[in-house]
Amino acid sequence: MTNCVGLQERGDLLRRAVAGDRESLDRLLESYSGYLHVLSRGQLDKRIQQRVDPSDIVQETLLEAHRDIASFRGAELHEFTGWLRQVLVHNIANAVGTHMLAAKRSVRREQILGSLSASIDQSHQRLSALTAGHRSPASEADHQETLSELASALEQLPANYRTVIVFRHLEGLDFAEIASRMARSSGAVRMLWLRAIEQLRLAMEKQSC
Repeated sequence: MTNCVGLQERGDLLRRAVAGDRESLDRLLESYSGYLHVLSRGQLDKRIQQRVDPSDIVQETLLEAHRDIASFRGAELHEFTGWLRQVLVHNIANAVGTHMLAAKRSVRREQILGSLSASIDQSHQRLSALTAGHRSPASEADHQETLSELASALEQLPANYRTVIVFRHLEGLDFAEIASRMARSSGAVRMLWLRAIEQLRLAMEKQSC
């Protein structure tokens, strides 16, 4: 089920959440679940996903954000979105450090955090570019709302559609690389991508608040 929360309502939820309303905070965080799922999938390679479910990392991120909302010092939706991304970065770094780097003690946590933070921001920008056809120029708050709606719509797509969009738009892979990862021909991947983009557009239209 799509958690469709409009821009004005989300802004109201943020204000009430910061003021201590836990029910508003619950609704606000739930509306960001799809966005965090999309970003986390783009950062966890197959080796880590064999050991860690991205959904678990997202759930942990939402729980920590709920617990630590008092540490959020902003007032705008785009600031809250950025804060959530940083919580996500720390949790992904913990998963990488725990499951992949036990034998690589020379790799420092600061290096992991720096690399992940830059990669998450890049994925966010690529996701932003993907929303360009679904919005007119607007405020930063409007833009963040569209990002969240697009991520939620992306979560509704069949797995192969979601995968090709994540590879193409969040990881920035070319069609030859995607074809290799998905064990398909480049031509088949291009057709899959075109169908996926069309389905994403339809999903965006259906969930418009």
